[in-house]
Amino acid sequence: MRLSSMLTIFLTFAAAAVVALVAASFSVQLIEDSSEIGVRDALDEKGMTWAEVEANGLQVSLSGIAPTEAVRFSALTTAGSVVDAARVIDDMGVAAQEALAAPKFSAEILRNESGLSVIGLIPTSTDRTYVISRFISIAGTKGVTDLLETADYPAPETWESALEFALSAMSSLPRAKVSIEAERVAITAITNTAQEKARLEQNLRRMVPARINLVLDISAPRPVITPFTTRFQITPEGASFDACSADTADASERILAAARAAGAQNPRCIVGLGVPTPRWADAVTASISALTKLGGGSITIADADITLVAAPGTEQSDFDTVVGELENTLPPVFALQSKLQRETDPNAGPPEFNASLSPEGRVQLRGRVNDDALRELTTSFAKARFGSDRVQTSTRVVDDLPPDWATRVLAGLEGLGQLSNGSVTVTPDSVQLTGNTGNPDASTTIASMLAGKLGEGAAFDVNVTYQKQLDPVLGLPTPDECEAEIGAVVAAGKINFEPGSATIDASALGTMDSIATILKRCGELNLEIQGYTDSQGGGEMNLALSQSRAESVLNELRARRVVTGSFKAVGYGEESPVADNGTEAGREANRRIEFRLVRSAAESEQDETALENAAENGDTASDASTEESVTE
Repeated sequence: MRLSSMLTIFLTFAAAAVVALVAASFSVQLIEDSSEIGVRDALDEKGMTWAEVEANGLQVSLSGIAPTEAVRFSALTTAGSVVDAARVIDDMGVAAQEALAAPKFSAEILRNESGLSVIGLIPTSTDRTYVISRFISIAGTKGVTDLLETADYPAPETWESALEFALSAMSSLPRAKVSIEAERVAITAITNTAQEKARLEQNLRRMVPARINLVLDISAPRPVITPFTTRFQITPEGASFDACSADTADASERILAAARAAGAQNPRCIVGLGVPTPRWADAVTASISALTKLGGGSITIADADITLVAAPGTEQSDFDTVVGELENTLPPVFALQSKLQRETDPNAGPPEFNASLSPEGRVQLRGRVNDDALRELTTSFAKARFGSDRVQTSTRVVDDLPPDWATRVLAGLEGLGQLSNGSVTVTPDSVQLTGNTGNPDASTTIASMLAGKLGEGAAFDVNVTYQKQLDPVLGLPTPDECEAEIGAVVAAGKINFEPGSATIDASALGTMDSIATILKRCGELNLEIQGYTDSQGGGEMNLALSQSRAESVLNELRARRVVTGSFKAVGYGEESPVADNGTEAGREANRRIEFRLVRSAAESEQDETALENAAENGDTASDASTEESVTE
């Protein structure tokens, strides 16, 4: 009985244990499911679908690859907001991150009357001390504001050459902004004249290194034109401007369109300041149109005064009709004078004054003047303008000249002074000036001057031809031409030195003067002054002597006020002999100075290609010639 009772108690406890175990297992499963679902929902809600969630008892494991370390930490935080953070097991990984890209190196230099400032990010490898010292040498006492930052990343391949080019360019830009990138340099600058603008653009394009994209935005102030003048004529030879002025680019295009419609070939018009009214283009185009209807003559507009001169032979009725239409078309501010020229006796010889300017700069004065005072005045004026030793006077005094003769003669001489060569003829009825010039704006300048000094309604004719080779800017020699000119000078007069020293012999100073003259005309060049010796003496001693002699030549050029910032003096010792060192004559030839352009890799490649093409063409021509000879 007692055994039965004990068995009953045991079975009861066993049953209770089983029930408790089942209940505990169910509770754990419930907790695992609720934790896993809760964490999963929270992660999904925040877009972290990449994370895997697995509950194991009270612990919740997170696995998967997080995009970044920050996202991984956010996943842990999110899971910790659903279950106790101590229960969260981190089995997550982080995706491999690419190496940080190097920053874009750039710098911006601003220079004006107040000094120079520079801002930007440059590589640590750039010699910052050298860069700032260059800026200080450019700005002088005005100071440099240094806002440069550095970053320790590899410099792009072309960064240093772009920076060096910008430093060289800034020295010739007193008012400018230069933006530097590895493969691009952008320059915005202001110059005082159009000629200075053209010269600066040409020099900068010569200097730019290979693989650097140069962007130029250089402006020059618009000229002040006084009086504001346009003169257009139609002759049997064709239609053309003696002078053309406009106040805006749009006005210029309207005027040029009217001129082209009248038959002018490739006309040009200066945009300047000083226009008397915004309706200037209306008056000019209407005047050109009127002259076109007449078929010949000239129209001169000086400020608000318009003078229309019809060609001889124009019908009076046509003249009256066209003039009447023009008077009613012109803006109110303009006043019109009209004249119909009559046929004149070709044998009549009116009094005249003539001055001619030769290409060599010599001036001859001929013709009639009012009195001795005017003869002396014209001679003095010409000597002051052209040089006292270049003027020959052959004028004579007569009594029957107009009262304004002196004004007309002096105005004609002033116009002649704008030309490279030419002549001026003054008569009581007109002033005629012809010649050649290297200034594309000379015609407008002369016509404006004559219109202002001769007075309202005065007749004059300006026939000036622009020639590129006379232009002081466009006529500059190329670097290759400069190198060849210097080579010819050195060949004609060798640069000798005192024996065993770097002192230039007095006999070579004339040669140095000639070289300096050429270099001043050539502008900025990347030039290497090369020194060579003969083979006598030690190699190191010869190398040092050749270096000293090259530097002496460089210093002589500096003493002659040649800009040598882009020059380099290099001694090569006894390298590259041009003659046999075994003879005295050969050694003398090997002791020499040479001037050589420093070419970029791209320029050298172009030269080699050109030589190869020339050689191929020569071979082809030779083959063809041989074949033709055989055929014959």
